[in-house]
Amino acid sequence: MDFSEVIRKRRMVRHFTSEPVDPAAIERILDLARRAPSAGYTQGQSFVVVTEPQTRREIARICGEDEYIADGFDPFISQPPVIVVPCVSETAYHRRYQEPDKLDEAGNETEWPVPYWFMDVGCSVMGLLLAVVNEGLAAGFAGAPTSERMAELRRLLGIPDEVTPVGVVPIGHGAQDKPSPSLKRRRKPEADLIHRERW
Repeated sequence: MDFSEVIRKRRMVRHFTSEPVDPAAIERILDLARRAPSAGYTQGQSFVVVTEPQTRREIARICGEDEYIADGFDPFISQPPVIVVPCVSETAYHRRYQEPDKLDEAGNETEWPVPYWFMDVGCSVMGLLLAVVNEGLAAGFAGAPTSERMAELRRLLGIPDEVTPVGVVPIGHGAQDKPSPSLKRRRKPEADLIHRERW
């Protein structure tokens, strides 16, 4: 598939068939997702892959799938055969930037004006989503609605305290779904997004 076609076909899907997903396709998707850039080549991103049905149902409960269903959506978190939970470790970045080749002239860790670990895991998630489309599959995204639910997700999956799950990505074969009401906002015009030379 042409790269521009992959970009244009990528969308958040909220309904899947029961058709199984080839495990080899998931491995190819993960291989591409882990190649995302990371500050200082820290590689602080990680993924939890969940295929066990009961665990998927529990993840769906934690992420508020019942509320989506009440709003007219299908059970798109528990429905597909694979859920990938992308994670990132801020601590890994601090450790990396305390190594000799990353210290500033005074011997201190570089200042972080932006939490670049979130930028990096965002790149990983985008790589994952594009790789899904390239495999002819579909994906969605959901987050835990509260910090308490996020802690519950961490406990369920045995995620270490220093690692932050940033959401869940259900992956499967897409089915006709109800469009998100947010799409009524339409895509912003290029002039609102792209500023040339200066704002």
